[in-house]
Amino acid sequence: MNFFKQILAAALCSLAVGAGASPAAPSAGAEYVVLPEPQAVDTGKKVEVIEFFAYYCPHCYVLEPALAAWVKKQGDNIVFKRVHVGRGPSVLPQQKLFFTMEALGVLEQNHQKAFDAMHLQNNPLRNDAMVLDWAASRGIDRRKFMETYNGMGVTAKVRRAERMMGDYRVDYWPMLFVDGKYMTSPAEASRRIKPEPDEKQQHANALQVLDFLVAKAKAEKK
Repeated sequence: MNFFKQILAAALCSLAVGAGASPAAPSAGAEYVVLPEPQAVDTGKKVEVIEFFAYYCPHCYVLEPALAAWVKKQGDNIVFKRVHVGRGPSVLPQQKLFFTMEALGVLEQNHQKAFDAMHLQNNPLRNDAMVLDWAASRGIDRRKFMETYNGMGVTAKVRRAERMMGDYRVDYWPMLFVDGKYMTSPAEASRRIKPEPDEKQQHANALQVLDFLVAKAKAEKK
């Protein structure tokens, strides 16, 4: 009987450790993935970090504040880029909104607001008129916005995003890529932790793995 009690105690201890576990020593194939075909980067000695996301995505929305704080903390250590994924005609207006704001230089002050419009204010931003009205409500010049939104530059960025999704093998989001070599995500960074942590902890785990991957990529540049 004592033997079985010892087994039960060991199992409970293991569960307790798993509940508070974090990816302290990330490894390839577990907390992150090594891309089979490295992608070219143009950031020189700085490490490139790319987030593939979508405004409609609830997981991207919840991750955004923590990720933004992480990016700010990194400072000049990285070059951070976002790519809004495509998913058919219903998402195209949101995708074009992102690239239009980026082109006009008004993305940083409106990025979180676009998330909030969809997830707090029940504005689906599912067509051109909704997007244009929302942009105007944010004080963005309506004419300039419409010209850019319908212009060749944004069309080219949408096409490039589609190519990048294929090149980076993006099949869910958010996904985070470091220097064209490594991928992690909240789900990937928490894959080995049992029981499965809540979403907030998954995000913390992903940022911890990002720290590791940025340091790794930086060392590989030397």
